[in-house]
Amino acid sequence: MLKLPAPHVKLSAGKQRGLDAISTDRGIIAAVAIDQRSALRKLFADSSGVAADDISTDLLVEFKSHVSRILTAHASAILLDPEYGLPAAVLRHKNAGLLFSYERTGYDKSIPGRLPSLLERFSVARLRETGADAIKVLLYYSPFSAAGINMQKYAWVERVGAECLGMDIPFFLELVSYHDDVDEKGSDFARIKPDIVIRSVEEFCKPRYGVDVLKVGAPVNMNFVESPALPRSQALYTRVEAAAHFRRASDAASVPFIYLSESVSNEMFAYALALAAESGSAFSGVLCGRAIWQDGVSVFVRNGGPALDDWLNDQGVKNIQNVNVCLAAAHPWHERLTAVSRKED
Repeated sequence: MLKLPAPHVKLSAGKQRGLDAISTDRGIIAAVAIDQRSALRKLFADSSGVAADDISTDLLVEFKSHVSRILTAHASAILLDPEYGLPAAVLRHKNAGLLFSYERTGYDKSIPGRLPSLLERFSVARLRETGADAIKVLLYYSPFSAAGINMQKYAWVERVGAECLGMDIPFFLELVSYHDDVDEKGSDFARIKPDIVIRSVEEFCKPRYGVDVLKVGAPVNMNFVESPALPRSQALYTRVEAAAHFRRASDAASVPFIYLSESVSNEMFAYALALAAESGSAFSGVLCGRAIWQDGVSVFVRNGGPALDDWLNDQGVKNIQNVNVCLAAAHPWHERLTAVSRKED
């Protein structure tokens, strides 16, 4: 039987309200993510043959709005960016909560370390005033990076955590694993990914960061896991070995955590969630993006908004429902967090 760590974080009333707003009645986070900016431009560029820098902002805004209006009827919340996602936030389903990204997209490639930065025209206070129920930032992190690089990242996360604490709003930290000298898509990285994910989880569960929920990728590269499409003889991990890594990463967490889809297909993400369930992982849901809506980009580029609506109402809904079915094994976030009464707060 899965043994959960004893809850050690007491939630303020504001943080509890925020988590309740983005969760199902059972305390599961079943959210769709479309806060992509540079990545979404690239998808548009690949589908249209137009350079990414020439993709208009209006197209991104319109696409996000279509996704929000249709798919949030099947989600507990939506994650958007305040740069292109404000109209989409207004169009979300009345029962869907709202998370806003607070980080700038990408990183400066001329500076080592994939250092993060925040949106200059926003603050946690401003995002909350705009309607956010929770705040999310993305951090590229490797425990193998130079100590000086990681010290900057630790301090950055601490500052965001303190800002969210001051505004009494939940803080979600999205961890993207990498290695400075290894291609993240290759087999060499796949061999070390479990260690990177587990060590990252251990680090950012420390109370000093003020993280309420971690958003993490699968602790294995799913493209190297034994499956009907990849025989055991060619796989880097057997199904049993992959499940064991899911369990180890879960056991390393002392705050609630949810999975991101890491740009894999809908079928592959469902397989990852099946492995998580099989392993006994205590995940509390998903913030799933491209595995749900990415194939709609080419439909939108070729045939416009009405065709995208048709695709979203058909395949998009099927995709999100396929993910939602996998959440039957998820654990409520309040198993790892305890709420305080309003009098205590």
